[in-house]
Amino acid sequence: MGQTAQERLREYLGQLPPNAQSLLMREFERAIERGQDVAVATLVLEQLRKVARPVAPAAAAAPAEAARSTPPRAAPAEAAPPKPAAETAPAAGPSREDRRQSGDAPRRLFRPLEPFLTDSTGPLRPGQIRRGSLLAVWQWLGREGAPERYAEFEAAMSAGGDSSREIEMAARKLQLAAAESLMKLVGPNATGDRQRLLARIGAPSVIEDLLPIALVLQNREALDGLNGRLPGIIRTLGDSQIASVTDAINVPSLQTPLMLPFALSLVMQRLAAPWQIIRLATKIAASDDEIRVAATPFGVAVTIALNDLAGLAAVLRADIRRGHFSNLGDTLKTLHDGVRGLRTELDLRSESNWGKQLTAIRADISNALQSEIDSVPGRARRILRQRADKDIPAGAGVDTGEVEEVAALIEFVAVCRNYASELAINEVTLRTYSDLQQYVEKATEALVQSLRSGDARARAYRQSQVSAAIRFCHVLFGNDYAQLMSRSAENALNGERKSSRAG
Repeated sequence: MGQTAQERLREYLGQLPPNAQSLLMREFERAIERGQDVAVATLVLEQLRKVARPVAPAAAAAPAEAARSTPPRAAPAEAAPPKPAAETAPAAGPSREDRRQSGDAPRRLFRPLEPFLTDSTGPLRPGQIRRGSLLAVWQWLGREGAPERYAEFEAAMSAGGDSSREIEMAARKLQLAAAESLMKLVGPNATGDRQRLLARIGAPSVIEDLLPIALVLQNREALDGLNGRLPGIIRTLGDSQIASVTDAINVPSLQTPLMLPFALSLVMQRLAAPWQIIRLATKIAASDDEIRVAATPFGVAVTIALNDLAGLAAVLRADIRRGHFSNLGDTLKTLHDGVRGLRTELDLRSESNWGKQLTAIRADISNALQSEIDSVPGRARRILRQRADKDIPAGAGVDTGEVEEVAALIEFVAVCRNYASELAINEVTLRTYSDLQQYVEKATEALVQSLRSGDARARAYRQSQVSAAIRFCHVLFGNDYAQLMSRSAENALNGERKSSRAG
């Protein structure tokens, strides 16, 4: 790739949001670890690091500022100065020292936390840890948390290969030392000036994650054992699967109130339908009554399922706001199945916390969908509206981009029909879809007829309207009807041309 192409790549990467840059960086680092497309991944990583994590000379003297400006998975900013461009060799891949400095060391240390990490910066559900908290903990370990074990681990990373036994042993020693140091600050037997010491680690959101980080690192073997006993994918959490999962979780260190949510999160990641995690709770309680379910430790499974549905509803709302309708069908199906599952498999009271939360989720989904559904007929009418010949300027045409947007919205309404009842949008969806069918059918026929007569100057605009109408017919009535109207439009044009030549 020439220099000009690299500059274009760097300019494009620089325009991405910080979260997107961080995500790309992690994915390409994983690709290098797996040995996939190493040359390409190395090149993109090199450009990403130039735009995403510039290392300022003063960074070593201001670690707190460096933590704010560095993506979560990166190594501490003071770890090493940037190398001159002349010394880099992208085609050969990064050196072991470069990988250690760019994030391999903290990633190796915090690997047990990976299944539970989230990029969210707001309140978390049980069984989650903020990814952004890891950098602050990593820096604290090197400064005062466990400096000796930290130095041993860094030395092992610098000296050995990525899969060496020495690195794994050093990582485990540092994990246990980190857990022990964190428990002294946030555990039940914490002593000393905790507030002052905690403030040295990071912000309040980081402090909230310290106990979960310590517990997961401390119980890594139990979590690894559970992970190894779970099937790759659980399509339906039936009675036999519930029995095997319950037996796998039946480990004393995983049965505590603080560790159980992490064990359930591992199980949830194997479920084809994540909401089915509530079946563990109803099985343990031997009842679908929410009071009896909530009284068991596994009641947290319902809280996890509700929080994940709420998060998915927020993603749906954001996608609709941005006009991203291509994958909404899968999101709607997941939300529909989750809402229906909780309503049918749990006896929820409307006045309870769980009942109120589920009602709020349905209302959130309904409001997000309804406002968009209501706008679709108006947008279709603006494109297909009949205009007088004198009002059509020469060379005018329908915007094909807008046509595709409206076609996607019509398809979105059609998808919503499948899930309307559970998502509380039944009435508006059925009404809107029926209105669209009636209006598009009549408008298409009228536009086809308009091709037979009228000012020749306006014919190009009419044809673009007919093309848009046929596109909408394809979504609403299927391919056969769309082809029929397309042939009618061709006949109308050919007939009009013949009559013009005859005249």
